[in-house]
Amino acid sequence: MGKFKSKILIYSLLLGSFPTILIGFFSYFIAAKDVEEKVNEGNMHLLNQTRMRVEQVLDSMQRTALQFENSSLLSSVMNSRLSGQDFIQVRELMKEMFNLQTQTILNQVYVINLKHGWVVDLNSLKSLEGMNSTELNRYLDHKDSIFWVTGSEEISKTADHPEMEGWNSNKETNTTLRLVNKIPLLTRNTAPLGILILQITAKDIRSMLEPVNLRAAQYILDEQGNAFLSPAADREAYQSINRQVFGKVQQNGISNGAFHAESKGNKVSVLYSKSDYNGWTYVSVVSLDKVTDQTGKIALITAAACFGIILTVLIVSLLGSQRMYSPIRRLQEFAANVQPQRIGQERKDEFEYIQDSLNSLAVSRNELDRQMKSQTIHLREFYVLKLFTEQMPGADDPYASERYGFPCGWASLGVLTLELDNLQQTRFQEQDRELLLFAVNNIVSEILPEEARFSPIVLNHSQVTLLTCKEERIEAGQELFNETAREIKAKVEEYLGLECSIGISHPFKRLSDTKRAYHESLAALKMRFVLGPNIIVCYADIEDQGSIEKNAYIKLKRIEDQILLALEERQTEKAEQQFEQYLDELLCKDGFHQEHHMLLLQLASRTLSMLQEQGYSMKQVWDGEDELNHLLRMQTRNEIAGWFQHRLFKPVISILEDMADKQFVNITRRILEIVHDHYEKDISLEYCAAILNFNPAYVSRVFKKEMDVSFSEYLSQYRMNVAKNLLDTTEMKVSEIGKKVSYTNISAFIRTFRRTFGITPGQYRDQKHNEKR
Repeated sequence: MGKFKSKILIYSLLLGSFPTILIGFFSYFIAAKDVEEKVNEGNMHLLNQTRMRVEQVLDSMQRTALQFENSSLLSSVMNSRLSGQDFIQVRELMKEMFNLQTQTILNQVYVINLKHGWVVDLNSLKSLEGMNSTELNRYLDHKDSIFWVTGSEEISKTADHPEMEGWNSNKETNTTLRLVNKIPLLTRNTAPLGILILQITAKDIRSMLEPVNLRAAQYILDEQGNAFLSPAADREAYQSINRQVFGKVQQNGISNGAFHAESKGNKVSVLYSKSDYNGWTYVSVVSLDKVTDQTGKIALITAAACFGIILTVLIVSLLGSQRMYSPIRRLQEFAANVQPQRIGQERKDEFEYIQDSLNSLAVSRNELDRQMKSQTIHLREFYVLKLFTEQMPGADDPYASERYGFPCGWASLGVLTLELDNLQQTRFQEQDRELLLFAVNNIVSEILPEEARFSPIVLNHSQVTLLTCKEERIEAGQELFNETAREIKAKVEEYLGLECSIGISHPFKRLSDTKRAYHESLAALKMRFVLGPNIIVCYADIEDQGSIEKNAYIKLKRIEDQILLALEERQTEKAEQQFEQYLDELLCKDGFHQEHHMLLLQLASRTLSMLQEQGYSMKQVWDGEDELNHLLRMQTRNEIAGWFQHRLFKPVISILEDMADKQFVNITRRILEIVHDHYEKDISLEYCAAILNFNPAYVSRVFKKEMDVSFSEYLSQYRMNVAKNLLDTTEMKVSEIGKKVSYTNISAFIRTFRRTFGITPGQYRDQKHNEKR
């Protein structure tokens, strides 16, 4: 079976079965929801019946307590101090208390007289001291006169009634519910005389919570959300549910409702109802598995109906797909004749196979067209390259250019040569220049129509275009070429953000003159040295310029000498000023535009020769051929000035300064040796300069720079230090020491010593002798 046929069958099957399955699911979920709602409604009804039954018991206890409290017997005994001798009154009181037990399910009754300190329960008369004072104080502190209390704390310290045997042993079974009545009932402003307590066990209350429907579990939460009647196991199991119920009742104020939860790993439905009687919340927990048992039959019937519909859809889909697929099968057989399917090839969809066959035909045709066009483009560019290099024999044959699809019927031709200016202040780098030229070449190809040009090419770091003009007049051709150059220049700035310069040749008529016109455009571009970058220059504008003056080269030679002198003296600013003057003479003279690079190379060569004469290699400045090629490619004054200042002058001056520093150190060291060895002689700066064979002024300047003092000051200081040492270590006379350090006049020696150390030589010697004593 074909892939597309399978898709038709699957689509038809899904189209018919999906709505059926969807309706079946919706039917089941709706039915299940209705059943759950009915079950929840019944369980809520049962929960409310339980609530009313419990409230009826509690209300009965409250009415019984009020009747007993208002009885004359209780009123009389509350004012009496009962003891064992008053057994008649005690018996009557206990009888009435037993009557209370017959009316409701009480397991204990307490009458507590706080004033006289006695307590009567169903079993005996006892002292108040036998009661749990903590629990009683809690009751007395309660704000209400009648209230309910839940918990497991005993009121009596001893369980003295028979029905309570073993009751205190288990806290869970010891939970009780107590109705507490303060006597008298209205005691808000005065202390109560006594307390009436009616007690019922949690077991008796739980017996009323046994559900008629065994599927549900019911329990009660008090006002604090505690399941006070539930066993410990149930409290722990339903702890999470109790928190949710308490939150909904207390925080959200919802008195009754239902929600789903999880208990013991099973999903359950929780129903709750809050009582307005005492604030308790009655809870019913039903397992969802039990609720959904009744929906099983509905699910079975729905599944059977869906299966029957799907089976019918399947049969109809098989029959319909056979009929729909027949025209596709015939079309596939036709496509197989065009492109047979290979053995082992992955089986495709029928339409994909047909599409591949048609695409194969289209690709074959397009590939053939592309190859023909690509070869034609390369042939056309090769033809133009041959024209510019004068390697095309028979270039003037009109049929040769027409054969390659170039324009014909033109009246004149012109060559536009475009070169990119400095790339240093752009986002591109120098190594991107070739790629940028190809980008410019593409721009030219796009903006100029084919009938107005030959194929643009990139030649020797330039973009070259051979233009055509149908005007006979030379002025019209020049104007057209200028307008085209401005358009190209504007587009390059727009698309690439780069400045460029364009040289335009003379208009010419023969294709064989293309090479000459190309050189004319290059010559026009050399005017960038004079006019600066970002220009358009026609060769006609510079063709008739006069020759240079005879003494121009002599003036350039003199400026070169001044530049070399400034470099020797390591005066950077002066060298740069002289070079600016050199460029003014070189670039502003009309006759130099063909010789700029040669003259600049001459200056660079003389500078390096000066450095080689000092014993340094040219490689210490720059890397020969790379820097030389870079210099030859420079076309603007700023580029040339920057190269000479940073790549030639500064490295040369740096080398000369290092050499001078080393020389300064040697000169200073020799002078110090002379002073140290001949201080007793009449030596001077001229004497030292003669020994070193240097100019005295130069020696003085070097010594002052290295030592920060003049030669005479250092010589005087050294002689005084020697004299001071002689005064310390010898017994020579002061006059003898003065002569020793080349002072023939003893007065001059004493003055110099006192000026240096602040005291005379005699005083200094006396001071030293006194220190030794």
